[in-house]
Amino acid sequence: MIAPLVAHALGARDDLPIPDWLFAWGAAVVLIVSFVGLSLAWHRARLEGDGWRPVSPRLSRLVVNPAAEALAGLIGVFLLGVVVWAALNGTDDPNHNFAVTFVFVTVWLGMVALSIAFGDLFRAFNPWRAIARAVGGSFRLVAGQPAPTPLELPDRVGRWPAVGALAAFVWFYLVYGQAGFGAAGLDPHAVGVATLVYTAYTFVAMALFGAERWLERGECFSVYFGMFARISPIEIREGRLGLRRPLAGLSSWATMPGSIALVLLAIGTTTFDGAREGAIQSQITSVFDWMVDAGVGPLAALRLTNSFFLVVVVAFVAGLFWAGLYGMHSVKGSPPTRRLGSLFAHAFVPIALGYLVAHYFSFIIFQGQAQFTYLLSDPLGDGSDLFGTASSGIDYTLIGTHGIWYVMVGSLVAGHVLALAVAHDRAISIYGDSQLAARSQYWMLALMVGFTSLGLFLLSQGN
Repeated sequence: MIAPLVAHALGARDDLPIPDWLFAWGAAVVLIVSFVGLSLAWHRARLEGDGWRPVSPRLSRLVVNPAAEALAGLIGVFLLGVVVWAALNGTDDPNHNFAVTFVFVTVWLGMVALSIAFGDLFRAFNPWRAIARAVGGSFRLVAGQPAPTPLELPDRVGRWPAVGALAAFVWFYLVYGQAGFGAAGLDPHAVGVATLVYTAYTFVAMALFGAERWLERGECFSVYFGMFARISPIEIREGRLGLRRPLAGLSSWATMPGSIALVLLAIGTTTFDGAREGAIQSQITSVFDWMVDAGVGPLAALRLTNSFFLVVVVAFVAGLFWAGLYGMHSVKGSPPTRRLGSLFAHAFVPIALGYLVAHYFSFIIFQGQAQFTYLLSDPLGDGSDLFGTASSGIDYTLIGTHGIWYVMVGSLVAGHVLALAVAHDRAISIYGDSQLAARSQYWMLALMVGFTSLGLFLLSQGN
């Protein structure tokens, strides 16, 4: 679904006033200058304590109150119902079914932007949390005590259940929903069934381990959007709305097992989605042809091939990460490499954000128009026109191709510069001495240049 939009958006990229190679050199220079500036001017840790402070009680009560929470939960449950209803009863055309665009564009991509702007907004609208709280409140009212949790989720499990669920989700979107054959693609009915299966799985897990415990560690959307919400300056603590320094919330994020895998999976899956459209397209085609020649059916061969390369790309991204940290371990006074991974994993969240914006910016700009015009008026694709916008189309002139390209490159560079700042701040807190901290970050700079170059290469190779 994304390839035609990206191709349309970047069709005129060849006439950019600045060549691709100059962008690459410019990005490297920006990173090096940023690194030098951090080394010379940033001598104490500023992000280790987030400096959270509550806003005025009146403003806090206006935003955080039982009525607002109940309303947000009801909206989330209603939208979940609309997704299932549209997916199971609407048109089979994914481009004209409300459910597909809502799940994979409005929520999957849009909620990341909202999480950065407003904090952990998904928690308020999470339909599974809202239903679990309603059921738990009813049980407490009848039984006079909280509902028991038969099993304890060990601390060593950490966020690994969310990592597994996230891997399944992106596989469903990028591999199972791979377009190319009549029987493939993001079939709305499959989206509806998958939504019901995940809903049942989540409720069972909540019943076994406790709703809040599972939301914190196992519910992949809560964990995923919560990761990006750590960038935001807005946070609710103990029922109070407050503000903190931007990026400071990341410092305490990677404390649970599975956190490293989560951020690397976020980067790796986006990398794969970009690479298969250009950089590794010929390799994918070769393996696919080989499997078909070996007697595997075309659809199965397509999914097996993409599954294989998805794993390879994620492993490659993980290899870059650990190679850089292994080099950092050579600096005097460094913790073990494995410990460095936990200490610096949070610095890669801005990179995950930069990759998301770079790869999906044009997608959400254009497909987002569809969501709030003809898909909103005609959610089933049956010819209805609830809000009078069913005849609206996508305006591809909303932003020019040059503008899209600059946003893509800018987001990549900005994400890596922010990552350098976060990593430098952590290095100062670990090594104490700013010179040792700067020396340790030579490896981090090499990592950032490597990830930036990879992202720019993928953009230049995309169809």
